[in-house]
Amino acid sequence: MRILFYTNNTTSRIRYICNFIGKELVGEPLSVTNDPDELTKYNGPKINYGSQRLTREECWLLPHSLLFESTIQPQTIDCFETNGYKAFFKTEGDLPFDIFAASFFLLSRYEEYLPHTEDIYGRYAFENSLAYKEDFLTIPLISVWLHKLKDLVREKFPDSPLTAHYPPFTFLPTYDIDMAWSYKHKGWWRNAGGLLRSFFKGEWSLIKERVNVLRGKQRDPFDSFGWMNQLHEKYNLKPYYFFLVPEKRGKYDKNIPPTCKAMQALIQDQVIRYPIGIHPSWASGDDVSLLKKEMDTLSKLSGSPVVSSRQHYIRFTLPEGYRRLLGNGIQFDFSMGYGSINGFRASVASPFYWYDLEKEEQTKLMLFPFCYMDANSFYEQNFTAEQALEEMRHYFNAVRSVNGYFIMIWHNPFLGTDKLYKGWREVYELFISETATTGNQTF
Repeated sequence: MRILFYTNNTTSRIRYICNFIGKELVGEPLSVTNDPDELTKYNGPKINYGSQRLTREECWLLPHSLLFESTIQPQTIDCFETNGYKAFFKTEGDLPFDIFAASFFLLSRYEEYLPHTEDIYGRYAFENSLAYKEDFLTIPLISVWLHKLKDLVREKFPDSPLTAHYPPFTFLPTYDIDMAWSYKHKGWWRNAGGLLRSFFKGEWSLIKERVNVLRGKQRDPFDSFGWMNQLHEKYNLKPYYFFLVPEKRGKYDKNIPPTCKAMQALIQDQVIRYPIGIHPSWASGDDVSLLKKEMDTLSKLSGSPVVSSRQHYIRFTLPEGYRRLLGNGIQFDFSMGYGSINGFRASVASPFYWYDLEKEEQTKLMLFPFCYMDANSFYEQNFTAEQALEEMRHYFNAVRSVNGYFIMIWHNPFLGTDKLYKGWREVYELFISETATTGNQTF
């Protein structure tokens, strides 16, 4: 199904957003032309992205200047309501705003290239974002807009087979394994230190638990891997696992070292069942040479090339972080979300290619945005397990309503038996049992 898109100037930004929007609407990029006669003569669905109407039968959108610019500069943004949702870059035409420019602004993460405040971990703080300030962080706004655009094209061209393209809703659970076990496989010195700390704090139940685990009388409280496998098999889920395999232990890199036989066995067991990726260490954000070493380690242990990643602590900056991934052969990244609040960082519920705004080019790195993470609910938003369940339901329904990708992040400690996370395993299983009957697809 071909949609013709007219513009008098085809920029890199226009090509990029036409590729994305076209694939969302009809499964292929919009066909771009600079010839007004070609638009006038074309009998199929067409979009006129120009200064004035050219034909009676067209979708006309008066352009904002953003897609014709080649610099990164502060933009004047005034949000307003239309059809019950926020929009900005108000113009004239068959839509009250420039959906192409507004989508590009959010998708490219334009605002993250501008001067901004960082959070305590040196990341882009969500409080800076337009989505947070204008209260649309909790919905995939671009995906909603595109449904409205599709309705407009269908209304203008009722005889076109536009309705034939309905991408399936996809549910993809993912897991970050950055602390595989609480007590086991840590060596006597770390366990001795843990026992001493518990002794001086009077944590007698933790001392008993640690001793029982180390003596083989009790399962490690973080060891939920067998339970997770059974859950996935029961509901026919194909999750993604991301492993932290740090070269050395640090304040934020505390996983069992990859030299440990048990850690190696865990990775080899999971790669037989599910796709896996690298969880680049915190230290790799400071020492660029570590990423390649960690990828080589995981590749050697798994027996396959490493092409997927998610940043530990969601720690990355643009454009350096994504350029580093590309330079090391990463093709798919799952870090597009916030590490301190749940929601849609790029305001979209579909995978998309990263656009390097400084180089003004579409890259080959495909981003899979997530909108829910257990640690955000628990540590940052201070939710109970029951509140987290309602939050998961909200995001699931929001993504399903636009036939998007619902990607969530969980960590194995939340699904184990640690008393700190009491109730979280149960609500996760309840959530999975509910969503398994909704006709969701798996990745």
